[in-house]
Amino acid sequence: MNTTGTLFKVTLFGESHQKEIGVVVEGVPAGTRIDEDLIRHDLDRRRPGAVGTTARVETDAFSISTGVVDGIATGSPIHLSIPNADTRSKDYSHLKTQPRPGHADYVASVKYGGFHDHRGGGRFSGRLTAALVAAGSLAKMTLPFSFAHTLEKVGTLSDMSRLDSYLDEVKAKGDSVGGVVKITVKGIPVGLGEPFFGKLDAMVSHMLFSIPAVKGVQFGTGFDGVDIPGSMFNDVITDDKGTTRTNHSGGVSGGISNGNDLVVKVFVKPTSSVARLQSTYDFDKGKMADLEIGGRHDVAIVRRAGIVLENAVAIVLADLMLFARATGPVSGHGHVTL
Repeated sequence: MNTTGTLFKVTLFGESHQKEIGVVVEGVPAGTRIDEDLIRHDLDRRRPGAVGTTARVETDAFSISTGVVDGIATGSPIHLSIPNADTRSKDYSHLKTQPRPGHADYVASVKYGGFHDHRGGGRFSGRLTAALVAAGSLAKMTLPFSFAHTLEKVGTLSDMSRLDSYLDEVKAKGDSVGGVVKITVKGIPVGLGEPFFGKLDAMVSHMLFSIPAVKGVQFGTGFDGVDIPGSMFNDVITDDKGTTRTNHSGGVSGGISNGNDLVVKVFVKPTSSVARLQSTYDFDKGKMADLEIGGRHDVAIVRRAGIVLENAVAIVLADLMLFARATGPVSGHGHVTL
C-alpha cells in the first residue's frame, strides 16, 4: 500500500538504491503558491552531517515535473522526484543470505519470494522519508498552522547540549541509540477529525507508525497519565471558546481537535544496523554465524527524524482539513471556521 489520504493523497515511489525516489501528491488546491525554498529547507533539516548521522550524503536536489506552473499549483497531481546518487550496493550483497536482526530483510524475503530490492533496505529504507518530507512541505503550504518539533531525549541523555559528545561515545562502542521527538502544531481549529475510524489521533498515529523505526506514539500527557487521577487529568473548560486549563489530551477530544495545541511524542527505536559484531542466522550455512553489517548508518536516526515526523503530521492535517471543508465547515460559538 503506497498511497495514503482521502482528498490530500500521497503516493511514494522508488527504493533506496534505485535511480530515484519521489512522491505524487494530489489535492493541493489550485492557486496554492508552491514554495520550493520551504521544500529545500525541510529536506536540509533531514539530511545528515551532524555527529551520529550517516556518512551517506545525498543532495536531495528535487525536481517538480507536473502540477505546478509559474510557481502556482494547477490542481493537478504534483509529481516530485529526488535522485539517488551516493549509493554503495555492494555493501549489502551478503544480507541476502544473512538478514540483519531488527530489519525487514527476512520478512521481506519471505513476503516477496526473494524478488525484493535488498540494497540499502530497498522499500523499507529510511531513504524514502525524504520524499515524505517533500510531501509534508506541500501539505504545509495548504495549512494556516505553525509546526515545530524538539528532540527531548536520546538514549539515556536528556541534556541535548551534550548530544555530540554522547553520540561520539555510543559510536565508539559500535552501537546505536533511539530517542523521543515532540511535535507541536499550533492554530488548529475545533472540529478536525472524523469519528469513528477517521479520528484525528487515530489518523496521525497510523501515519507515524508507517515511518521506519517508529515504535511508540502518545498524545499530550500520554503514558505518564497513568499516575494522574481523572479529576486532575480532565482538561477543564474555562470559557465559551472551549479554552482549557490543561492540555493532557494533547489537543484531541473524542478524536476531534479541541482548539488546543496538538502535542504528539514519538519514540524512534535505535538504528538496527550497528558497527559492532553480531551473531545471527546464516541461511547458507544453516546455523548461527557472526555478522558484520558494513555500510553507512546513523548512530541515532532520531537526530534526523524530527522533520520527517513533523511533515507526516502535516500530511494528515491537510487531508482532514480538505475533508472537513468538503463535508461542511465548523463555525459559530467562537470556533475558528475551517
